[in-house]
Amino acid sequence: MSKNSKSFKGKFESAFASVAILVAFVIAYLLFTQLMGDPVNFEGGNPKGHPLPGNYMGMLFKGGPIVPVLMTCVLVVLIFIIERFITLSKAQGKSSLDAFVANIQALTAKDKIEEAIKACDVQKGSLANVTKAGLDRYRDLENDKTLETDQKITSMKQALEEATALELPMLSKNMVILSTLASISVLIGLIGTVLGMIRAFSALAQAGAPDALALSTGISEALINTAFGISGSTVAIIAFNYFSSKIDGYTFKIDEAGFSLTQTFATKIRK
Repeated sequence: MSKNSKSFKGKFESAFASVAILVAFVIAYLLFTQLMGDPVNFEGGNPKGHPLPGNYMGMLFKGGPIVPVLMTCVLVVLIFIIERFITLSKAQGKSSLDAFVANIQALTAKDKIEEAIKACDVQKGSLANVTKAGLDRYRDLENDKTLETDQKITSMKQALEEATALELPMLSKNMVILSTLASISVLIGLIGTVLGMIRAFSALAQAGAPDALALSTGISEALINTAFGISGSTVAIIAFNYFSSKIDGYTFKIDEAGFSLTQTFATKIRK
């Protein structure tokens, strides 16, 4: 891949997160104002009044202006869950990582380096990319008569480390967004809860009979925002932990393949 292509890809990936958040907010705002705030969801066709019995759209609308913000958080989480699934599926490659590593170990043990390189081309993915970089270096060093044995082993390790360093950022990209949303969703929900409780207590503080409409609206706002915040945070935490475990598994396999390749190379050149 050329430098210009890498630069374009990097800019596109950097812009993706910003665009995704903006699109999620627009969708959330439209859903809140046009769908949830539709007069048909309320008694007398008045969005300022009570929602119709059992009408969940109207109930959500009563959560107040924090609801579209929380909806944005949930939508962004869903977007990046899909993005991580696609990216990590590509990173895995065509077949099982265990089968691929076992195949590479068997081929290198028999000194079938060219076949191992072809296997990497078929497999694709992060592990295959790192392994292929190591195999390319393996063949070059094998024929190099100018370097000492220890220098060759060090060069092999460096080639694998450099290839790994290029793959790891792609594996962990956008994970920080999931971890951030896991934290702030609850906090944003709590802000909505506090605002709702303020409205509820203000209704109770009215002289004479409390304002029942304002009281019920405030309680609805508090509970809906709490529910939304907890739900968004829960989904984000589950997704973050799941993808973290997948990335750890990929990293372990990369290290395993690199160590095996280095050991095979060291054993051969020392004979």
